Amino acid sequence: MIFLCLHRFTSGKYVMISAMTERRIMQAIEDQIPDLYRYARFLEATPDRADDLLQDCLERGVSRLDRFQSGTDLRAWLITIMHNLFIDRARRRQRRGFHVPVEDWLVDFHQPPNQIDRLRLKDLDRALAALKPRDRWILHLVVIEGKRYHDVARELNIAVGTVKSGLSRARRVLARAA
Repeated sequence: MIFLCLHRFTSGKYVMISAMTERRIMQAIEDQIPDLYRYARFLEATPDRADDLLQDCLERGVSRLDRFQSGTDLRAWLITIMHNLFIDRARRRQRRGFHVPVEDWLVDFHQPPNQIDRLRLKDLDRALAALKPRDRWILHLVVIEGKRYHDVARELNIAVGTVKSGLSRARRVLARAA
């Protein structure tokens, strides 16, 4: 099977830009899975939800390959799909409310609490959760993955100044929490 990557002009006509075999497209998508999973774990609180987000992202990406523009960054396109799915899910969860399992409220009385460390981690967790997803992702790419500003800007399709200001905002929020 051959997928044709089409580009639509304002006249409504489609012009073939390039053709790729299904195997090459699937391999290109498969090569992105580690980065996509890392981003899903960054966005979602639990591994199960990250797995679901990754699966939905891959499903949507494969089902909408006709919308991918040849010559553009496949990784950035898939990350955009994942980001949009995450935002949709977050809005849906916010409308529905959330469920906290009883096990999360149970206390283990056999182990003495390390309250200072726990409070610091909670403060940091709250500060990270308060960040906008894009600022969190910028922080992750620059601090954790060690990418340069212009690489992050190109990957997220934003200006370098936006990367710098997002990183500055994220660091300021985390500094206040420390």
